Amino acid sequence: MRGSAFSGIRVNEDERVDTEKPGLAEGEHRGMRDGLEELKSQLRQLRAERRLSMSGLELRAGLGHTTVSKALNGPTVPSEATVAALAQALGAEAGPLLKLRRQALPAVLAPPRQQAPKNSLDGDVDARFEERYRRYVEQRHGQLSVIGLDLSRPERASWPLDASYLSLEFATSTRAVGQGGSAGFSADSGLASSVGSGAQMETERAEQALAGLRRVLVRGMAGGGKSTLLQWLALATAREDLPVELANLKGLVPFMLPLRTLVRGGDLPGPQEYLRAVGCPLHAAQPPGWTDRVLDDGRALLLIDGLDEIPQTQRAQAQQWLRELLAAFPRATYVVTTRPSAVPEGWLAGHGFTELTVRPMSARDVAVFVTRWHTAARASADPGQEFEHLAALEEALKDTVRSQRDLARLATTPLLCALVCALNRDRRGHLPHGRMELYEAALSLLLVRRDRERDIDAPENLVVTEHQNIQLLQRLAYWLVRNGQTELDRETALALIDDALPAMPNLAQQGDAADVLAHLLARSGLLRTPAAETIDFVHRTFQDFLGAKAAIEARDIPLLVRNAHDDQWEDVVRMAVAHARPNERTTLLRRLIARGDRTQKHRTRLHLLATACLEYATELDPEIRQEVEQRAKALVPPRSEEEARTLAAVGPVILDVLPGPEGLEEDEARAVVETAELIGGDAALTLLKKFRTSYPAWWALSNAWKSFDAHDYAHEVLAHMTHLEAVTIRSREELAELHHLPSLDHVAFIGDFSGAEMTTPWAPADVRVLNIDRNPTLRDLDFLHPYTGLKRIAFFQCPNVAGLKPLAELSVDVIELHGCGAARLEDLKDLTGLRELGLSMELPNHDLGALPTGADLTRLTLGPNACAQLTLSGITSWPNLNRLDLSGPVEGLPQAMVELPELRDLILANNAGLFMLEQIPTCPQITELYLGQWRSGDDLALVRAKFPGLQDITIWAYLGCRRVDLTPLRGMPDLRIRILHALEVVGAEHFPPESVIRTPRPR
Repeated sequence: MRGSAFSGIRVNEDERVDTEKPGLAEGEHRGMRDGLEELKSQLRQLRAERRLSMSGLELRAGLGHTTVSKALNGPTVPSEATVAALAQALGAEAGPLLKLRRQALPAVLAPPRQQAPKNSLDGDVDARFEERYRRYVEQRHGQLSVIGLDLSRPERASWPLDASYLSLEFATSTRAVGQGGSAGFSADSGLASSVGSGAQMETERAEQALAGLRRVLVRGMAGGGKSTLLQWLALATAREDLPVELANLKGLVPFMLPLRTLVRGGDLPGPQEYLRAVGCPLHAAQPPGWTDRVLDDGRALLLIDGLDEIPQTQRAQAQQWLRELLAAFPRATYVVTTRPSAVPEGWLAGHGFTELTVRPMSARDVAVFVTRWHTAARASADPGQEFEHLAALEEALKDTVRSQRDLARLATTPLLCALVCALNRDRRGHLPHGRMELYEAALSLLLVRRDRERDIDAPENLVVTEHQNIQLLQRLAYWLVRNGQTELDRETALALIDDALPAMPNLAQQGDAADVLAHLLARSGLLRTPAAETIDFVHRTFQDFLGAKAAIEARDIPLLVRNAHDDQWEDVVRMAVAHARPNERTTLLRRLIARGDRTQKHRTRLHLLATACLEYATELDPEIRQEVEQRAKALVPPRSEEEARTLAAVGPVILDVLPGPEGLEEDEARAVVETAELIGGDAALTLLKKFRTSYPAWWALSNAWKSFDAHDYAHEVLAHMTHLEAVTIRSREELAELHHLPSLDHVAFIGDFSGAEMTTPWAPADVRVLNIDRNPTLRDLDFLHPYTGLKRIAFFQCPNVAGLKPLAELSVDVIELHGCGAARLEDLKDLTGLRELGLSMELPNHDLGALPTGADLTRLTLGPNACAQLTLSGITSWPNLNRLDLSGPVEGLPQAMVELPELRDLILANNAGLFMLEQIPTCPQITELYLGQWRSGDDLALVRAKFPGLQDITIWAYLGCRRVDLTPLRGMPDLRIRILHALEVVGAEHFPPESVIRTPRPR
C-alpha cells in the first residue's frame, strides 16, 4: 500500500479477513491458516514469558479486551496497528510478527474494480476520467482544516490529513447471539436486516464499526469528527489505500456531498450534477452518464455530510431525496452524518441504515491526537528552530492537558483538541495562563464562527447572535450550578428560556422557547439530551465557565463563598475569580480566606482554593494577594507524611499549588511526592514527572508506582529517574515493566509471586538487596540462584518458607526473617560469612543457641516474637557486635551490655523502652540510642546516667505521648538529638539550634 492515510493512525482493532474466502487455492488457504496460527501462538508465548495478565496487556497496548482476545485466540487476522501495539507492549520486535500477519492475509482482499471491457470506447473514456477524478479527490481532501479558528497566521489552521487523522470510536448496537444476519444492507437482495430486540451496545473503532456495512447513519456532537471521517473515507478510497476491515470499499468511487453546499442551489442535485454542485472543476469533463453508471454498478461511495446543517424545512425533502437514491441505486454504499438532535432515532432505519454514535475521545486518544497533530504541523513548519519548538510544545501540551482537569474535560472532541493544539502553538506554549481565553475562543468557534464560515444559515430557522447564545446557556448553566445538578428536565429548560426571551425581542419574534431550545440543542455543540426529556452540558467545564460568569453578573459572591468548601463548586469559584472585575475579585478572595479563618472544618480547603485562584487573578490588589499567600505558607509545601495526607484530603485542587522540585528541602520534596501519590490520576502523574531528577524524592517517587497505571508510570517517570535505586513490585503489571527500567540495586516483591516470576523476564544479577513480603505461596528458595550479586535478603510474612540452605550458596551478608514460622533456623549454621541477622519469630529454647555462632555478626535485630521470653545467653558468640536492635524486654541484658565492648548502637523499639535501662550498668561504649516508643512519664535522666558517652539520640513520639522534655539531657552540649512527630518539645534551648532536629520541621 502506498503512503497510507491510515498506516500508523489507527489505535486498534481486528481485521475481518476470512481465511476461508471463496476463490482461494487450497495451498493459499493452508498458508493463511498456518500464518495466522503461528502469529497467535507467538503472541500467546510472548505474553506467557512476560507474565502479563490479559488486563495488563490491554492496558500496556492501549487496546480493548475484545481486540486483544481476538488477536491471541480469534479466527480473524488482527490489524497491522493491533500487532504493532501488542509487539511494543510485549517488548518484542514488530517486524517478524507483521511478517506472519502478512502471511495470514489473502493475496486479494476485494474484487477488482468493475470497468467496462477494454474494447469499449465508453469504457476507456470512463476509466481515464475516473483516474483523473481520483487524483482530484486526493488533492482536494488531503488537508484537514479547522474552520472558524482565529489564529495570527491563518495558514496554520490546516494540516495533512495523512498525519493528523485519528480513528473515531463508535458506540454500536450488536445483535444477540442466535439472531443471525448482520445489521446492514445486502447489496444483492436490496433488503434491510433488522437489529432485533436482543441488541446491546458496544464500542468499536470506526473501521471496525463500518466494516461490511453499505448503509450507515453516523450521529455525533459538533466537532466530533464526522466530517473528517467522511473526508478520510474519500481520500483512502480514492487512493485505494484502505485498511483491511474496509475491504468492501475497495474499488469504489467516492462522492463527497456536503448538504450545506448542495441546498444552496435549491433542489438537491441528481447524480450527473454532483460534481458541479460541490464545485468540482472537472464537472464539465465527466463523460455523459458516468455518475449514473458508477452508481448503478454498485461502485459509488456516497458520503453525505450534515443532515443537521440544512434548514429544518428542507430535511423532509432531503429524506425523500435519499429514498429516491436508494430506490434507484440500491447497490451503492451510503454514509450519512448528522448531529444527534437534528433527526429522530430510526430516521433511516426503515431503509436499512445502521446507526452509529461517535463517542468522546478517551485520555489515551487525546494523547495520540496531540502527537499526530504536532507531527502534521512539523510537516509544514519552517525548518530549524520552529521544528524543534513544536516537539517541545507537544510534550508540554500533553502534560498540560493531563494536569489541568478542566482542559482534559474540554479536549474530548477532535475539533476542540485541534483548537487547543493550534492556540497553544499560536501563543508559543502559553496556553495554561490563558485558559479563560481558550474557553472564549472555543465558545465563539462552536456557537457562531464555525457555522458562519461554512455558510450555514439558520438551519433551525433561527438567527441567534453569539451574545444571545451565551446569555441563554448561562441561564441553564447557573441553574444547574445553584441546584447542585448536572441535568435538568426539558420543562425547566423551557421555563428558563421563556423567562429570558422578553429581554431579547429580536429572538422572541423568530420563535418561542421550544424553538430556541431546539436551536441550542442542534447548533451550540454544548447541550445534549442524554435521556428523553433530560438535558445536560456535553462539557462540564463549559457549564462551570458559564455558571461562574452568571454568578459574577448576578453579584452572587456570598453564594460562591458559602459553597466554596464543596468540591463541585471548586472550578466555579476559580472561574468566577477570572470573570470578576478587580474589586469583585478582591472581595471574593478576602471573604474566602476570612471564612477559612473562622471555620476550622474547612480551613485547609478554603485557604488552598484561594491560593489556586491566584492563577486566574490577572489583576489583583497586592495586599489581598499577600494575605492569600500567607495562609498558603502554613500549609504548603507539606513536610511530612501526615501533612501530605491532610493536603491530599482536600482533593485535586491541591495539585495546582504544590511547588517543586526547585527550592524544596529534602522533607518537602518527599512530602510533595507523597501528596500527589495519594491523590493519583493524570494530573498527579504530570506533577511527579517534574521530580524525576530530584535525588531527595527518589524513594517516595519509586514507592508511588502503586498509585498509577504501571506502564505509564514506568515509562514516564521511573525510566527517566537519574537516582532510581529501588522499586517495589506489587502487581504483575508492574513486574512486566521491570525490563524497561535501568539496572536496579534494591527490589521488593509484595504478594504471591512465584519464584519463576521473580527471576524472569528481567536479569536479577545486578540486584544487591531483595525483599519478599506477604507471600503465602512461596516455599522453595532455589529460584535465587540467578541473584549472583545479592548481599541482603529479607522475608516478611512468608509463612511457608522452610528450607534456607539455598542461601548458603549466595554471598549474602544480611538475612532477615520476619513472620516466617516454618523457617528452619539450623540451616543458617552454614552461613559463616553472615554479618547482620534479623529475626522476628519464636526461637528454639528461647535462647540464641540455634543461630549461626560461627558467623562474625556485627548487628542483631530481634523482633517482638523473637524477644518473647528470650534470654540473651550466648550473645558473646559475636564479640564484634556493634548494633543491637530489640523490640521487647529480654533477660540477660545487663550482662550482655558488659560483655559486648564493641556495642555502639542500641535500638529499643515496639515493646522495648527506657524502663529496660534501669538494671543495666553504666555503658560508656554506647554512642547512639534509638527510642521507638515514647511513653508518658519517660525520663531522659536515665539516658544521661547510663550512657555518658552518648553522641546521638532519636526519639519517636508519633504514638502515645507527643510531648518530649529534653531538660534532663542538658550538660551534654555535643549531643545530636532527632525527634520524630512530637507536638511539643521542651528544653531545646539548652542545646545549639542545629543540634535538635524535629521531623516534621515546625512551621
